[in-house]
Amino acid sequence: MANGGPVEHGYPHLRTVRESVTALYRRLSYDTVRTFSVSVAPADVAFADVDDLHLGAQRVAREMVAHYRLPDARLIVGFREMTHAANVELAAGPEYFVELNDRFRDHRRDIGAALAHEVAHVYLHRLGLSFPSTRDNEILTDTTATYLGAGWLLLDAFREDGASSQKLGYLTPEEFGYVLAKRALLFGEDPSVWFTSPQAYTAYREGLALARRDAEQPPLRAAGWAGRRRYARDRRHAQGHAPGHARAPEAGRETGYRFSADGHGPLRVSFPCPTCHQRIRVPVAGRVRARCGLCRSVLECDT
Repeated sequence: MANGGPVEHGYPHLRTVRESVTALYRRLSYDTVRTFSVSVAPADVAFADVDDLHLGAQRVAREMVAHYRLPDARLIVGFREMTHAANVELAAGPEYFVELNDRFRDHRRDIGAALAHEVAHVYLHRLGLSFPSTRDNEILTDTTATYLGAGWLLLDAFREDGASSQKLGYLTPEEFGYVLAKRALLFGEDPSVWFTSPQAYTAYREGLALARRDAEQPPLRAAGWAGRRRYARDRRHAQGHAPGHARAPEAGRETGYRFSADGHGPLRVSFPCPTCHQRIRVPVAGRVRARCGLCRSVLECDT
């Protein structure tokens, strides 16, 4: 939790964020992801200053448990002085003890954001889905909460001005905006209407621009002129190499696609799916239609 200190911006965790989306699809399946098409509603986690602190926190916790479809899980919420925003004991269940920072006694509207992250921990724990390092696991948790419809609260908790700042979660505001935009593009929703923080809206718009660029990279037909020209040059270079040679990007330039040839077979190109980021491999044969086996996206390509 950034509380008055500097807030990191940009996309320093983008690779892990994308790996988290892929891991989520692999563990849940396309059908299960689609069951989270409705986000947590603002009214369901609203918390007025006149509400009882503990009863209100328990009510919001029940809403989060219901959103993540954990009917037999019971959260017991308490408050104490701590460095982090919150903490949850990942025991066998069905009871889970969640501690919230004492700061939330006076910032009750952000309790939903803190619980969105902690209940996502419980959800992933029950799924048996985790990454090896603590840092990557926290990024996975933020990404899961956001992609499954609760993490917009984490972005909305971001507030920054010349005198103070607040941010919850491990992703930067722009990374939260990116994952939220990936979800919005998938389900056709506009989460920006729920924001109370102007800074959250700005971060979402920046993340949305990057998410849209994912679908405009070659060999996708929606790629721009510059990308198509670069792709054609790289394709000519790959076609001039011996079979079995994998085309690597030029020094100082990274591309999402890779060319390869297996033995005497045709040249193929692999690239990340713009929805789930699993790599797709197709022949270099002009205009083709590819279907991602993980998220079922149908992609129009010009290879």
